[in-house]
Amino acid sequence: MKITFRLNGETVTLENAPVTATLLDWLREDRGLTGTKEGCNEGDCGACSVIVTDDRGAKALNACILFLPQLDGKAVRTVEGLSGPDGTLHPVQEAMVTHHGSQCGFCTPGFLASMACAHLNGQTDYDDRLAGNLCRCTGYTPIIRAAEAAASEPVPDWMADAVPEAEGGSEYAPSNSDELARIYHAQPEATLVAGATDVGLWVTKGLKTLDPVIFLGRCEDLKTIDVTETEVRAGAMVDMERWRAAMADLHPSYAEMIRRYGSVQVRGAATLGGNIANGSPIGDNPPALIALGAVLHLRKGDDRRSLPLEDFFLEYGKQDREPGEFVEALSFPRQADRLRVYKLSKRFDQDISAVCGAMRITIEDGRVTEARLAFGGMAGVPKRAAHAEAALRDEAWTLETVTAARAALARDFQPMDDMRASAAYRLDAAGAMLARYFAEDQGLVTSVLEVRA
Repeated sequence: MKITFRLNGETVTLENAPVTATLLDWLREDRGLTGTKEGCNEGDCGACSVIVTDDRGAKALNACILFLPQLDGKAVRTVEGLSGPDGTLHPVQEAMVTHHGSQCGFCTPGFLASMACAHLNGQTDYDDRLAGNLCRCTGYTPIIRAAEAAASEPVPDWMADAVPEAEGGSEYAPSNSDELARIYHAQPEATLVAGATDVGLWVTKGLKTLDPVIFLGRCEDLKTIDVTETEVRAGAMVDMERWRAAMADLHPSYAEMIRRYGSVQVRGAATLGGNIANGSPIGDNPPALIALGAVLHLRKGDDRRSLPLEDFFLEYGKQDREPGEFVEALSFPRQADRLRVYKLSKRFDQDISAVCGAMRITIEDGRVTEARLAFGGMAGVPKRAAHAEAALRDEAWTLETVTAARAALARDFQPMDDMRASAAYRLDAAGAMLARYFAEDQGLVTSVLEVRA
C-alpha cells in the first residue's frame, strides 16, 4: 500500500509499509524522531501526542495507536517540528521554559504537541485539551500557566501545513461506502479499521497480526451529520469530537458524558460506528442512543437493513451483524431534550464506566407518558430496564413512583462483581441515577461540579 503524507513540513511517500505499523514506532525506529515518547502504548497517557492535519483541520492524536495508512493524504507534526526552520521556538515551548512546566521531561513533548494544536485552533479550554496528557512530577499548574501565557501569541507561519493529495482508493482503503461494501463483501474476514482506538490495542497489547485490513478513513460519505426537523442521522465514521459538538445543542447531558469518556486525542480518532460495532457492554454511547430510540443502519453489498439499536446487541461478544456486513449509519428522532446521561467511574476523566445510565422520561400533566431507561455495565450487553420503565409509565411523577422503579431494577439486571464495582453497588448506583434524574427535574443541583460553597 502506497502512503503519502507530510511530516514536519516535508512530503513522505512510503511504498509497501506494513499496514499495522504504528506512527510512533515508525517515527522512533525509522526516522530517528525520538521526541515522541512511548508511555502506556494504549492511548491513555498522551506522551506520544502529535498534531495531525487533514481537510477538516488540525487535531492532537495518539501516535501509539495510529496506523501509518491512516495518515495517507494528511500532515503530521511532531515535537521536533514545532520550532521554526531557523530554530525559533514555538510560543508554547517558550512559555514552558519561562513557567517551569517541565521536570523529568518525559511527558513534555506530548504536552507541547497538544498545547501547540490548541494554540493553532484558538482553543483555550485547557482542562479538556490537556486531559489526555499525564504528568507525574511537574504538576499541572505551571503547564496550564504556560498554555495561558502563550495563548495571545500569534501562530507561527511554519505551523500552516498543506495537506498532500492522496491517490485513489484501494483494496486496503476504499474511497466511499460503495467501494467498502464491494470489498468487504468479497473479504468478510477482513478487519475494519476506523479510528483504531480499540483495534490499535489488539496490535500493541494483544500482539495480533491483522490480515487483511480495510481502512475506512477515506470514506467521506460515512462522515456526515444530518440534522433535520424530524431526524438526526450520523454516518459511522463521524468521530466522537464532532459528535460531541453536534450533541452539545441537542442533548447537552449526552455531550458532557462524551467529554468525559475519552481524551481529546481519543475523541478525535474514535468513531461513533466503531464504538457501537465493537459491542462492548460498557461502551458509553449505546445507552444514550438507546434511550433516544436510535435505529442502526447496516449494509452488506447492495443490501441494507435497519433495526432498533437495542436489538443489535444479542449477548456478550455477539451482535446481530453478518459476515461482510458493516454499520453504515445511525439515526434517531429529533425530539425535545428529556435525556440525561450519568457516568460513574473511578476517575472523572477518560475512565471505563462501572455504570453508565441514560434516561429519557416524558411528563405530561404530572404523569409519566413515556420512559426509556438504558444502562451499560449492568449486563453482558447495553440493555433497557423494561421492569423499571413499566413501573414509571402512566404513574404520577413523584418520589414514590421513582422509588418503586428503583426497586424494579433488580428484576431487570443481575450485574456482575468485578474490579470496577460489586453487583450490589451497581444496582444501588443505577437506582441513584434514576433518583438523580428526578431531583434534577425538580430543579435541584446534583453535580459536584456545580456545587459552590
